[in-house]
Amino acid sequence: MKNSEIKRKNNPIIWADIPDVDVIRVGDTYYMISTTMHLMPGGVIFRSYDLVNWEVATYIYDVLENTPGARLEDMRGIYGAGMWAATLRYHNGRFYVIFVANDTRAENMSFLYTSEKIEGPWEKRKIKGFYHDCSLYFEGDRPFIVSGCGQVRLVEMRPDLSEPLPGGIDKIIISDREYVSLPSEGSHMYKINGKYYIFMIHWLRYGTKRRVEVCYMSDKIDGPYVGGNILDDDMGYHNAGVAQGGIVDTPDGDWYAMLFQDHGAVGRIPVLVPMTWDSESSFPVFGEGGRVPRTVEVRSTRPDYEYEPIITSDGFDYAEGEQLHNAWQWNHIPDDSLWSTTERPGWLRLRTGSTAPNVTLAKNSLGQRTAGPVCEGSVTLDVSGLGDGDFAGLCAMQSNYGFIAVTREGDDKYIVMLKRSEQELDAHGRPIPGDKLPGIEYGRVKLEGNVVKLKIRCDFRENVDLAEFFYEDGGEWHRLGDELHMLYTLDHFMGYRFELCCFSTKTPGGYADFDDYTINVIE
Repeated sequence: MKNSEIKRKNNPIIWADIPDVDVIRVGDTYYMISTTMHLMPGGVIFRSYDLVNWEVATYIYDVLENTPGARLEDMRGIYGAGMWAATLRYHNGRFYVIFVANDTRAENMSFLYTSEKIEGPWEKRKIKGFYHDCSLYFEGDRPFIVSGCGQVRLVEMRPDLSEPLPGGIDKIIISDREYVSLPSEGSHMYKINGKYYIFMIHWLRYGTKRRVEVCYMSDKIDGPYVGGNILDDDMGYHNAGVAQGGIVDTPDGDWYAMLFQDHGAVGRIPVLVPMTWDSESSFPVFGEGGRVPRTVEVRSTRPDYEYEPIITSDGFDYAEGEQLHNAWQWNHIPDDSLWSTTERPGWLRLRTGSTAPNVTLAKNSLGQRTAGPVCEGSVTLDVSGLGDGDFAGLCAMQSNYGFIAVTREGDDKYIVMLKRSEQELDAHGRPIPGDKLPGIEYGRVKLEGNVVKLKIRCDFRENVDLAEFFYEDGGEWHRLGDELHMLYTLDHFMGYRFELCCFSTKTPGGYADFDDYTINVIE
């Protein structure tokens, strides 16, 4: 390849929450989509020219479904629901994205977005049928969807993808329920050199008892499919198997799998695995000697390209009408009348328009990913606009959150550290998303004046998963309250995020100003 150079990077290639990945190449450009659940904008697609360095190319929607839950107006929200496990394909000059959202499961439909350009505009449609962890595949102009968990089904669709084709192929092609605690799911289907391949994951009940990558192969699209485990490796990391994702070839004909690995509270993070093809069986061979290499080498198609950061500091110096940096996402659909970066130039202003009992139910919280192995997020906060009973500050956000904030009580203001130490549980003993209990206070100090700098330090090394909370006084950082044992829980199904939050517990109408958001990642 002309003007190419080798890029080297250690696995995992990004130590941040980018799960359920699917990857394609169009010309010299790689695109990768990932789950975004309850975050808006959503349906993030990343771009790369070397498979190891990535930037946000686009979000496919600002709002998925404008429901009370998606607006965080039902005292619960759509935590652990929303958009997840999409398939990304490019066919006849058009991009296709299909996925499901658990909060709309009762409607028995899936979402389809299409566009001629990755930047959009993206056209939204709905498909009849709920296609769990689906993969879109085109056989010429005949579209098919593979989906399911345990009973993996192949469905031939109408050419417009609106619904299954009457009389078309519709059958279970793979059944996997024995010897596993989680049967096969996360389908990714391809046709390569005349063979059909379906890559998936399952969770072993015996042996290593972890997430494992599997592959099934057939000479015909509707089977029979034969196969089994092709990668069972945790890279020596807490029995967390590397598995689930898509495969892609380079312009030079090399092949890679983009998978992910559970890394505790920081989330599920991408791992790049070289792959080859067995010359006799045509079966894929992942890694080196059955293991994921610690370092990967790839060729860049644009070696001088400078990537925009996926996680970034921000001074909020935006012009009128200028969009926030694409590293930011809102926790649920924001009320755009209640935030501004120009009302006080150089500051982000968050106003309250309703009351909330705790930070997980606070509307208009704005956040970014945390990152490993250790990271610190800090922000300057001006609370001169807070009302009585208001809270504003910086949160390590997940179901089991930790929050350092300023609260106003009458004429006084206090820096407080809160965390969630009690949880409402459902009938199965699982935490209820968006529970209505207030955070428990573990420390406070009176604030003199209206401006303070707050910081959270997150340590994700070897699943330590501890967060500490600080405020600045006299040029020195002081720890406040208790440390937080961060937990990755399935009611949010997302790694921890740093979020800027402001909410009222008594009377709405107050506001807080944020400046100089800074994130430092410590290797």
